[in-house]
Amino acid sequence: MDAVRESELAGMKSPTTVERTSERELVVTRTVNGPARLVFEAWTKPELFRQWWVPKSLGMSLRSCEMDVRVGGTYRLEFEPDGVAFFGTYNEVTPHSRLVWTNEESDEGSVTTVTFAEESGKTLVVMHELYPSKEALDAAGTGAAEAMGETFDQLDELLVTLGASEGRS
Repeated sequence: MDAVRESELAGMKSPTTVERTSERELVVTRTVNGPARLVFEAWTKPELFRQWWVPKSLGMSLRSCEMDVRVGGTYRLEFEPDGVAFFGTYNEVTPHSRLVWTNEESDEGSVTTVTFAEESGKTLVVMHELYPSKEALDAAGTGAAEAMGETFDQLDELLVTLGASEGRS
């Protein structure tokens, strides 16, 4: 059964694109194999988020994952083994279609906007990272965004286990 799931998943994967669209903005785009409702839940429920967010190839995991997903609510992600933390505040929460949060772990923090657009049981996920300056984006680099391909592969795997592929041919 695992071989069947892996085979199904391999045929469903879409490419992840990473593009620097301006001197301050990075955009990551991917179509994932699940309805927007389930994709949104995977982004907003800590017990689901921690299963897919950190690329397994990095040899890291989330030590803690606190998410109060509402306007004005906060999040805090702490990674193992090094204890690095990312945290911020949710500015917009529109179920199944849009999330906006701040990244406050440095003075050069970005604002992340993620949109979810469903079509035919799949969801186009577009993640915009807007930095306060060209220098802030340069300093952040594109490494984390480029790792999103693996991260989105893990999201697709989770969506299969959540039953997102049921009813599609």
